[in-house]
Amino acid sequence: MPTTPTRRRLFPRGSWPRARRVADVLRTETVGGVLLVSAAAAALLFANSPWRDAYTALAGFTVGPAALHLDLSLATWAADGLLAVFFFVVGLELKREFLAGDLRDPRTALLPVAAAVGGMAVPALIYVAINLANPDALVGWAIPTATDIAFALAVLAVIGTHLPTALRTFLLTLAVVDDLLAITVIAVFYTDRLSVAALLGALVPLALFTLAVQRGVRSWWVLLPLAALTWVLVHASGVHATVAGVLLGFVVPVLGRRRVHGVSLSEHFEHRWRPLSAGFAVPVFAFFAAGVTVVGGNGNGDGGGGGGGIGAALADTVTLGVVAGLVVGKTVGVLGATWLVQRCTRAELSDDLSWWDLLGLAQLAGIGFTVSLLVGELAFGTGTPQDDHVKIGVLGGSLLAALLATVVLRTRNAHYRRIRDVESQQEDRTRPDG
Repeated sequence: MPTTPTRRRLFPRGSWPRARRVADVLRTETVGGVLLVSAAAAALLFANSPWRDAYTALAGFTVGPAALHLDLSLATWAADGLLAVFFFVVGLELKREFLAGDLRDPRTALLPVAAAVGGMAVPALIYVAINLANPDALVGWAIPTATDIAFALAVLAVIGTHLPTALRTFLLTLAVVDDLLAITVIAVFYTDRLSVAALLGALVPLALFTLAVQRGVRSWWVLLPLAALTWVLVHASGVHATVAGVLLGFVVPVLGRRRVHGVSLSEHFEHRWRPLSAGFAVPVFAFFAAGVTVVGGNGNGDGGGGGGGIGAALADTVTLGVVAGLVVGKTVGVLGATWLVQRCTRAELSDDLSWWDLLGLAQLAGIGFTVSLLVGELAFGTGTPQDDHVKIGVLGGSLLAALLATVVLRTRNAHYRRIRDVESQQEDRTRPDG
């Protein structure tokens, strides 16, 4: 008699090497997420304390060679310089996913790509709809489209100890695609001026960096100067300097015979640089970017409460658009795109997952912290009242999304814990004595 064809599964269990690598990434990003939240909390405390002026002075302290137009404030160095390290790791992760990970197979890649696109399109549409009567605010349409993987994974680590590994893997892959789309948005839509000469000049050190890593060179005194020169020229070109980090990550080989302690050069670099990115670069950026006065303002627009505090922010459609985009848009976009993929491909969820799990994960994707703050600065300018309102919207929206996800995922986590306890008891009863 004819056999019934096996239907494709969404969120299948991955291989053991893949699961082990994901676990390593989760551990690093979880610690980084805790540091990120701590840095943001410290920034809020300083910005709403008697030391507000000292915090503002520190963020605005200028350092760097003026001859190279690199006399930048510490806040700008954090956004343009330190975040380049973060995006370098993103570039490494993107290339790995496309060449050796879940995104190399179009059938497997369809779901996270669709979820990421839905999770960016719907928040943008919601933001635009809320700000249609305020044309000056439409430039911030991309603010609620990003997902902060470190923050989201930190929340998931606390509340989801028994959730299936496939769910964590999907969140990580979705965030990788989300980062790629965010980088594209920053490069295309938030480049006010473009120096073609500087951009072409950046190709020279980038090509030399590429040649060096393709030949297996790991010496810092060779690679760091080339990477720094690439960053300087990209910064001078008008394209946001973090794009240089992505380009440098893209050129590091993932496949090939050149191995370092049994792993590819890409994995070796990722192992070295991810802790610096998650543990230092992103928290320092958060410390300078998240400081906003929420208890009132002085009305002078200097960044020390110029946005008028939380009252003025809640009356601004920019804030409302960001919050609605993160909390509602991300949930609807990710969950809706996943449902559409399931309907169009007639695939089934894995046996150990339910749509309630995906609801919690979609809400978790609404934690848009690091890149959202960066896009807010690029859209409205650092220290403007609108930028302060963006910060309040991003902080409030991310916190609300985290709380909603916690309610759902804690319930699901308790459900899976009971299942595993029952399975463990059954194994104990069937295990032979001795």
